[in-house]
Amino acid sequence: MAIVFLLIIHWYSSLFFQSVFHHRYAAHGMFTMSRAWEKAFYIGCYLTQGSSYISAYAYGIMHRLHHAHTDTSEDPHSPGNSSNVFTMMWQTRNNYFDIFTGKTNVEQKYTVGLPKWEAFDKIAHSPLSRLAWCGFYIFLYYLLATQWWMFLLLPLHFGMGAIQGAVVNWLAHVVGYVNFQVNNTSKNLIPVDFIFWGEAYHNNHHKHPSRPNNSVKWFEVDTGYLAMKILHQLKIIKLRTQKSHRLKV
Repeated sequence: MAIVFLLIIHWYSSLFFQSVFHHRYAAHGMFTMSRAWEKAFYIGCYLTQGSSYISAYAYGIMHRLHHAHTDTSEDPHSPGNSSNVFTMMWQTRNNYFDIFTGKTNVEQKYTVGLPKWEAFDKIAHSPLSRLAWCGFYIFLYYLLATQWWMFLLLPLHFGMGAIQGAVVNWLAHVVGYVNFQVNNTSKNLIPVDFIFWGEAYHNNHHKHPSRPNNSVKWFEVDTGYLAMKILHQLKIIKLRTQKSHRLKV
């Protein structure tokens, strides 16, 4: 039971930072926050993503490219460019690292307003840091696991962020339902999303990429948006209004 609880906590905490900070803040600028809180969110990403930590700056660029070139040959992570989810994950990984290391020449319009903390990324992104996190997960399982098969769950912790991204970016372009006719294959993965912080409403998001609330139907619940509303009320972030929003990528 302790292992299951650990896996659930890791899943939702990691997904919270990827959804709210990486996706909605870095890539789409749906809200603003102070530099101090921005750094706090960077640290939160590192503590929850661990061995699968990704840079908010590089992620923001990659996701903006995804919206600009969805389902074309220039899309950095489209099922249409891969034969299966594993090859898509590998291609996504390569495209991400090319952006992170500067090998990909990125137009300035894709970098506007992105959060950047190079010194922190250098440490958090290092192979030594990733190995240390893997060792920490193994140690936790050594303390908490009661059956040998539980150790088979460790890869979920090792690649948590990548797995979450792959599920949404692959499945939500392959299966699901559609609320809006758009010029790509995006779909809403599940009607009631308590698993992906509202990221499962992918078709809604592609129709309205700058809209903080991904839900449009009465039964759709965007928990990521609810979390942002709470953070807004606590004055940790400031949600942008649609009128003031300028990032349309």
